[in-house]
Amino acid sequence: MISVVPANEAGWEELRAVFGTRGEPARCQCQWFRTRGAAWREGPVAERAERLREQTAAGRPEADATSGLVAYLDGEPVGWCAVAPRTAYVRLLHARVPWAGRPEEDREDPGVWAVTCFVTRAGYRRRGVSRALARASVAHARERGARAVEGYPMTVRPGEDVTWGELYVGSVSVFADAGFREVSRPTRRRVVMRLDLSSPG
Repeated sequence: MISVVPANEAGWEELRAVFGTRGEPARCQCQWFRTRGAAWREGPVAERAERLREQTAAGRPEADATSGLVAYLDGEPVGWCAVAPRTAYVRLLHARVPWAGRPEEDREDPGVWAVTCFVTRAGYRRRGVSRALARASVAHARERGARAVEGYPMTVRPGEDVTWGELYVGSVSVFADAGFREVSRPTRRRVVMRLDLSSPG
């Protein structure tokens, strides 16, 4: 049984267990989309981890805001999903993928939220963790006033070799299962998917 909670309701040690001590999640600490230039290249991992701790407000259930969700499988912390207002992601605002083919889209619209990153703890993959997080991200954003939620996943073709590192943005099927629909295809392998939240659900 997978359960999902806002990251501020999880303990910091639980979040650290999800990100681990090796590999891309441990190195990035979910800061790639939130920083650019020298701030990314020169910032040490410990500094990124501290930023993540502040952004998530981990261990502070009374906090008004957090930057993501934590998934548990049978009580064990196993996954992370970043979901926040799209304007929180400075790198996203200057990237090509979200905006190609959508010249009318307002980059500064605070009502549009984005799901930018998934982490599934080693040993717990292929158990539906990302799907549970994607579904939970919709309710999380809606409860906090979002009008729409977007994701920027990769396409995965049968027989195509894709590493877990590439799939940190999620797969198309993960978002489709949560009700998102394709709105543009800026590159051969990247898709913009969106779910409008104008009606309660």
